[in-house]
Amino acid sequence: MYTSPDLRCIRERIQINDRPIDEERFTKYFFEVWDRLFLQQDIAGRKEKMPRFLQLLALLALHTFIREEVQATVYETHHGGEYDATNVIREPIVTGITSIGMDHIAQLGPTIENIAWHKAGIFKSRIPAFSAPQDPAAFAVLRARAEEKGVELKFVDTDPSLPISSQALQAPVQRLNCSLALALVRTFLERKTSIGNHDLTQQDVTQGIEEFSWPGRFEIIKDGSNKWFLDGAHNELSIKQAAEWFSKTTTETQRYGYHLPSLL
Repeated sequence: MYTSPDLRCIRERIQINDRPIDEERFTKYFFEVWDRLFLQQDIAGRKEKMPRFLQLLALLALHTFIREEVQATVYETHHGGEYDATNVIREPIVTGITSIGMDHIAQLGPTIENIAWHKAGIFKSRIPAFSAPQDPAAFAVLRARAEEKGVELKFVDTDPSLPISSQALQAPVQRLNCSLALALVRTFLERKTSIGNHDLTQQDVTQGIEEFSWPGRFEIIKDGSNKWFLDGAHNELSIKQAAEWFSKTTTETQRYGYHLPSLL
């Protein structure tokens, strides 16, 4: 799995089976890529520009997965999609877009329509695509781009079969993201496994949700009689979601006599 956020160290950007690759393998694969790039410069007889930071990480992730013989990968764009480094993958199995907000405005904006246009850059001809429900303006742009690229685009609502009591899905946006992930996984299995052998059972879904962990994202930490509510946001849409989750959760918490922290 290749993820965009760099939470604690750079190795978190390249994960296999939900764990960052270790320092030894990261170092080994990094220099295999780096040295080969310099060798290509010598062969060409001229100084070509080296990849930028995010381009190099995308290349390193590809090299790592090939060397580790990974069977399935998830790539997250850095920002946008049309000119993103991850767009080097020309024939993905399936693509997905989460809720679009006013994000990376300097590179993708200034309007939500501009941002949606860039996000739709991950669509590939004849490759199925899914999206979370969108703002009407973003919805229209995604629809138009899908038709332009010959893509069957489906918008995913919250899956009613998801467990109600799961702590990981208490935030509505996480239930929506999980529903989108299920649509992507089911499509992947349909396209990559033999007929009749691609069903995703409810037990599979429940196990995946129970094993899910993302420290610092809609996380609740109990400390004696206190509870700490941890989340992060980088645009107005995610700030609203974080605030709604905090309000709903703390309202329920107060019923059980916990003291609320003074800081979010």
